[in-house]
Amino acid sequence: MSDDPLPPSSPTPAPGRPTVRTAAVIPAAGRGVRLGPGVPKALRALGGTPMLVHAVRAMADSRAVSLVVVVAPPDGAGEVTSLLDAHALPERTDVLVVPGGESRQESVKLGLDALPEGYDIVLVHDAARPLVPVDTVDAVVEAVRDGAPAVVPALPLADTVKQVEPAAAPGEPEPVVATPDRSTLRAVQTPQGFDRATLVRAHGTVTDDVTDDASMVEQLGLTVVTVPGHEEAFKVTRPLDLVLAEAVLARRRLNDGF
Repeated sequence: MSDDPLPPSSPTPAPGRPTVRTAAVIPAAGRGVRLGPGVPKALRALGGTPMLVHAVRAMADSRAVSLVVVVAPPDGAGEVTSLLDAHALPERTDVLVVPGGESRQESVKLGLDALPEGYDIVLVHDAARPLVPVDTVDAVVEAVRDGAPAVVPALPLADTVKQVEPAAAPGEPEPVVATPDRSTLRAVQTPQGFDRATLVRAHGTVTDDVTDDASMVEQLGLTVVTVPGHEEAFKVTRPLDLVLAEAVLARRRLNDGF
């Protein structure tokens, strides 16, 4: 891994389209308590390999991505660097590890601050989505290249959704107040893609606690667009998710030699 990566050459652009370099930021500083006690969620093994390594490979598999910035726990940058050094990663992609902050939002900003000049598109990807297919990554990058300031992969909802009032006390029934039309709702995944200047502006302007970076861009009054997500880009949050991820990985290895 390079301590001070220089932007390598990107794939040859289409005729008439300027070269645009893409970097990915992976915030991996969280503890992941819903998977139980132990190592941070991003370092949990999936098929014998830490989820974080799978996530880095998922970004690096895209020929558009030439740098991956991993944002480690504040006191764990050395450990994460050693872990990544111990696993084979695509040589065409540089990987940089920086210490993160106390929140996901702070960690993403620290990852942005660490980006060298020369990268015009930034992807922000959850370390807990280790199996996102490369076609999804490429679709996000392409939509930003086509002029969208912010892009999210998204899936239609399979379940009916209810809006409820919070319960008076934990465990008590929650009154339903509305049933939104699910045809207008989407489940959002990562990587989310951004024009770099737009994302930097959002992190310098929005101070509210948010759950994703696209909502920060929305607060700037800019349009966020969706591209089709993928069912295998699910987030590994609970033990059952880890079981499903193991099954997906086993199928890939059997069918594709992954």
